[in-house]
Amino acid sequence: MPRTVLARSALALALCGGVTAHAATDPDLAAIRDEVRQLKESYEARIKALEERLKSAEAIPPRAPESATAAQTTSTAPAPTEAAPVSPPASGVAAFNPAISAVLQGAYINLTQDPGKYAIAGFAPSGEIGPGPRSFSIAESELTLSASVDHLFAAALTFSLTPENTVSVEEAYGIATGLPYGLAPKFGRFFSGIGYLNEQHQHVWDFYDAPLAYQAFLGGQYTQNGVQLKWVAPTETFVEFGGELGSGDGYPGNSRNRNGIGDGTVYVHAGGDVDANSSWRAGLSYLQTAAKDRSITQTDLTGNDTQLGFSGRSQIAIADFVWKWAPHGNAMERNFKLQAEYFWRRERGDLTYDSGSAPGIVQTADYRSTQSGFYAQAVYQFMPSWRVGARYDWLDSGSVDYGANGGYLAGLSFHPQRAAVMFDYTPSEFSRFRLQYQQSKVQPGLTDNQIFLQYILTLGAHGAHRY
Repeated sequence: MPRTVLARSALALALCGGVTAHAATDPDLAAIRDEVRQLKESYEARIKALEERLKSAEAIPPRAPESATAAQTTSTAPAPTEAAPVSPPASGVAAFNPAISAVLQGAYINLTQDPGKYAIAGFAPSGEIGPGPRSFSIAESELTLSASVDHLFAAALTFSLTPENTVSVEEAYGIATGLPYGLAPKFGRFFSGIGYLNEQHQHVWDFYDAPLAYQAFLGGQYTQNGVQLKWVAPTETFVEFGGELGSGDGYPGNSRNRNGIGDGTVYVHAGGDVDANSSWRAGLSYLQTAAKDRSITQTDLTGNDTQLGFSGRSQIAIADFVWKWAPHGNAMERNFKLQAEYFWRRERGDLTYDSGSAPGIVQTADYRSTQSGFYAQAVYQFMPSWRVGARYDWLDSGSVDYGANGGYLAGLSFHPQRAAVMFDYTPSEFSRFRLQYQQSKVQPGLTDNQIFLQYILTLGAHGAHRY
């Protein structure tokens, strides 16, 4: 009996399997074949489309190297130890592809003293040091082009567009990026690396104008026509050494129509983190230059404005310090910055006194002077986009020896000083609006109450700002 049951069961299973196999050979099998055919046609169409896109991409000329701004191409970035292969020259629209940016500035200025008579008593700087014209005006604007030139060099060009409708070259330099050991020589025209504020463009400053020390000792900002070399030591603490050789055309020097080197600078900067919230940077700088017949206008003992000409050597030393604080290093919400610089200058040479009146008296005699000054400022961002700040400036006209011209000229025991407060709003990294009040006492017996309402608008990509 069991054998009969097993035989019948096996026969049933065989019949079921035969039915299933037969069913798969009919409409279901045809549908599977049709689905496979459709998938094959779809993939063939997609592959053909991708091949067409590849051909189109290969027909476009290769892009130029990614642009590198001056602020991003510094000696702090390690340079490659081996040269990259030379890329074939680009053609068509990719042959010229620099980063382009423009900075537009303007202001409303209210002054109680005539800006045309602005002067710093006891000092004779040259350059753009005045507060600017009264009422509404545009301020100096900038147009910058920067790019990688090839595997060895990057370059940047900045035009200065003045309210008087003149155009000048503010910076035009190249940087060698292919050297080892973090060396990045810069050559051309550039802002010198002395001090802290000097290397920054004006629109980055935390106040509308330059500190008095920069106006009195550097004519606002020291521009170098020459070469610069910086090196960052491979240490945990940031240590940077730098030096420059140039023509010496900038104040306190001037153009002397001579061959060779006109000025020299050396500086060292160090910095690091105190903790997760704080960091610092300090530096020492030295500049030596010379002048020939540098023109100075000064009031003599008779009360007349006389023309003086200085020929000799000028030496400037600068000590700077910056401390920054931000909770856990995140400066987006809140941050605080304390900044200060001290200037010392010594000049030795000849001073020519010209009375400019009848009877004409022209006399050249020995001249010696030692002068100093400083500024200190603090800026606090108390919430995103909003900051307040205060700054104090002070100058010491120091000791001045006019030699034989002492019978016509006298030293001035007066300390020019200035105090400022500012409040600004920065909706994004591309715009800033600032209100600044300043009380300036740079001439004996005169107080100038100054109000500045400033806007700064940036168009296009702009390099990262320095520490």
